[in-house]
Amino acid sequence: MFLSRTFTRGCLMLAALVLSLTLASPRQAAAKPFIILQSSTSTVNSGLYNFLLPRFTSKTGIEVRVVSAGTGQAINNAKNGDGDVLLVHARSAEEKFVAQGYGVKRFDVMYNDFIIVGPADDPAEISGLEDASAAFKIIAAAKAPFASRGDISGTHKKEMKLWKASQVDPVTASGTWYRETGSGMGATLNVAVGLRAYTLTDRGTWISFKNRGDFKIHVQGGTALLNQYGIILVNPEKHPNVKAREGQAFIDWILSAQGQAAIAAYKLGGQQLFFPNAGTLSSLPLTGRD
Repeated sequence: MFLSRTFTRGCLMLAALVLSLTLASPRQAAAKPFIILQSSTSTVNSGLYNFLLPRFTSKTGIEVRVVSAGTGQAINNAKNGDGDVLLVHARSAEEKFVAQGYGVKRFDVMYNDFIIVGPADDPAEISGLEDASAAFKIIAAAKAPFASRGDISGTHKKEMKLWKASQVDPVTASGTWYRETGSGMGATLNVAVGLRAYTLTDRGTWISFKNRGDFKIHVQGGTALLNQYGIILVNPEKHPNVKAREGQAFIDWILSAQGQAAIAAYKLGGQQLFFPNAGTLSSLPLTGRD
């Protein structure tokens, strides 16, 4: 009798286990689809994705998981197949990524601009200049502290392009007036404030940055400081694990009228951080904003 009851109880437990596994399988199969977005730190630091991505997910049911890195690292991650979509801000590097077969096609998404910020007393006396390369040359001549990201990000690439135009190689002064943080934009701004150093930042991160102290914008405006963002589907022919359908759905949405309107609608303190320009490059209505 005891054995019979034990056997019966065991059969019931086994049946319950089989039933639970059977019921679990459809749930797993119905798990929400997702993509991995390799992205620059500036878009993350600005809070843009917290505003955009829930809207996309609500419309499509596709979750977007963001990996935040400097543009150079984000591109390398995408080259390794560690992502489905790439959204960064270094056009020449993006075009090379596509030309080498790692990406399908590049599209303009939005822009803002870069600015040079620094302490209010402006020791190098660059305030009001619109020529960023000229400002860099003055900073170097004055040996005024300058904090660089030094991380092959889109911002760092832009900075080095401006230094080259100024005919100054700041790396020769590394560790003296020129300090390389090897960090993201928010961390570099914190270092700049701590050292009372100038730095180059994207405007979106600056608007969202809370630890400004007496820092202000000294140099802004002009096409040389344009900060253009592009989006690319990672090539599924190079990496078969890429979720091409879901990734393309995200690209289509962000380039659509609805996605572009959402980008334009994102503001902090009443200030628009990014200007949508899928398909056409608009003028820069940015100078004089803080």
